[in-house]
Amino acid sequence: MTTTGGSDEATGVRVRGAVALSPRAALFSKPVIAILTLLGAGTLTHFVPGLERFRFFELPAAPAAAPRGVAPPKLEVGEAALEMESTSQAHLAQPENVKMPSQARGPIAKKRGAPPPPIDIEKPPVPIEDASGKALDGFYEALAHTARKQPGAITRIVHFGDSIVTSDYVSGTLRRKFQREFGDAGHGFMLLANAWPAYFHNDVYRFASKGWLVSRIVGPLTPDGLYGLGGVSFRAPPGSRARFGTSKTGKYGKYVSKFVIAYVEQPDGGLLKINLDGKNHAELDTSGPTKVVKYREIRVPDGEHELELVTVKGYSRGFGVVLERDGPGVVYDAIGIQGARVRFLDKQDDEHWAEQLAWRKPNLLVYQFGANESGDGFAYPMDDYYKTMVDILEQGRRALPEAGCLVLSAMDRAEKKGAALVTMHVIPAIVAEQKKASAKVGCAFWNTYEAMGGGGSMATWVERGLGQADLTHPTGSGSEVLARWVFQALVSGFNDYQKRIGTP
Repeated sequence: MTTTGGSDEATGVRVRGAVALSPRAALFSKPVIAILTLLGAGTLTHFVPGLERFRFFELPAAPAAAPRGVAPPKLEVGEAALEMESTSQAHLAQPENVKMPSQARGPIAKKRGAPPPPIDIEKPPVPIEDASGKALDGFYEALAHTARKQPGAITRIVHFGDSIVTSDYVSGTLRRKFQREFGDAGHGFMLLANAWPAYFHNDVYRFASKGWLVSRIVGPLTPDGLYGLGGVSFRAPPGSRARFGTSKTGKYGKYVSKFVIAYVEQPDGGLLKINLDGKNHAELDTSGPTKVVKYREIRVPDGEHELELVTVKGYSRGFGVVLERDGPGVVYDAIGIQGARVRFLDKQDDEHWAEQLAWRKPNLLVYQFGANESGDGFAYPMDDYYKTMVDILEQGRRALPEAGCLVLSAMDRAEKKGAALVTMHVIPAIVAEQKKASAKVGCAFWNTYEAMGGGGSMATWVERGLGQADLTHPTGSGSEVLARWVFQALVSGFNDYQKRIGTP
């Protein structure tokens, strides 16, 4: 069922164009209620003695047990209007010093599974697996130049993921750890506005007025397949504003020496005014003879700065803004896409996505998906999951043949079975396919599921305050633990690489 208008208070967007209604809205529509009532009455004639003559349909024979899970709805073409302002959302910020929970929360239910490994350890519970033996060499080579403080030696990391990365969980801690250890080369890429209410980045200042129009790889879709690096295409009506700047609190994210605006030049493009540190700086005309992605770079003295974009005339289309420094150091792009499955990355035009990756020149691509796939269950066959994941990973490898590639597996996810919390049956299957696809393409693999403790571990994580009550996502403390383990695993691999090539 589709609609051409309306609003969604839960997501903070107003829909424009044909998009799929939510399952809840469709279920409680008057036509569906009438049909369900009729079917319910008809079904009763099969079970209440004496009503046989009123039957108007026959029940089918009981089918074999169907796989659990529901495939995501078909995505329609259209736009969503953001009805809320985008802000820095300080309440979502990860503390600079995260304290682990001092006591358990539960038990919230009986648990099944082995006790989890200790969390405050010098080595991660599981190592990085690399069937090729060289999946991370390109990343380690760049990091070696950065570690030696060579002028301009920037190591770039692009981290794709679902809702965990959307809120800068795991990725935000990894950014801090890499920059503290190897130097701060800037915050990296950010969307022009909050495409979802939960979109958040640590250690940066952000604001955007409401009213921006968005198309996303999770829907509504844009016809041309151009979504930029972040999977979201924005159009700004006249009078729209967006600001990006260094952090106003804490010790991270305090410096920038270069802003880069990623936008689309096209025949009907509008005019933008660029303000820098509260003063008029320049204009950006996004009109041109053909549709082409372009970048506007604005250099500033290294320090605290704020960039503002104001739409003056017409509708301007863009993707995001990058904050960087000249290095040496690490810059970490967190590309979180709420509701995404890894296969949704293929909604991008292939040539465009390859161009976006080449533009950022990351030395390491990280993929962290699985939570939404687990909601699909086996309705999306595992054979298809493997094939589409291989396709996505190979696209990244073709675009960046010298870059490292790392897959972080799905976390454990629990469901209630009677009085017990148990791992969803599909989780080990997803993890197995992720591992197999990584080996096929030549990517490294880190088994988040096993690191957490394997089957039944999410229930224990929730009890310990490391997992959220939704039995799916980590808390801030839990994401800190996971990021610490990933960082330890990568640094351990880096040290082994240096020994292997003879670097002290």
